[in-house]
Amino acid sequence: MEVKNSIVPNQEQIAGFFKPGPDGPIYMVNLLKFKDKAEYEDGRPTALTGRQAYDIYGAAVSLLLKEFGGAVMFSADVERLMLGEVEELWDEVAIAMYPSRVAMLGMMQHPTMQEIAVHRAAGLAGQLNIETAAPQGQWLTQQPSSAH
Repeated sequence: MEVKNSIVPNQEQIAGFFKPGPDGPIYMVNLLKFKDKAEYEDGRPTALTGRQAYDIYGAAVSLLLKEFGGAVMFSADVERLMLGEVEELWDEVAIAMYPSRVAMLGMMQHPTMQEIAVHRAAGLAGQLNIETAAPQGQWLTQQPSSAH
């Protein structure tokens, strides 16, 4: 299995947003890898780490998620690899809930998302996003946290 972190989806992945999705909400599992030092595309000087730049994005995207009926359901630092092998571990795992693919696409196209995306790009070395559906488990009965 080859694993490739990315910052933007490829054409096939973008096309997936426009296909009918599962009934009910989707849960996007985010495996995040941060840059050591944030690098803004416009070349602005910064003393921020990649994680700090991403945290600016994360705080703003949590609010935007709420506007679209979603929420950050889970977020935690990666400690170690318990099973399997990868060349390099991700730094954080986050799970965001969207009411539907349509809601996620609408959020991605929102002007606020365009404004805050600069911090995401500055902070991330790459990530994997895994769309999941038909969730089960006790954690679903707990209230979502607004913290990211």
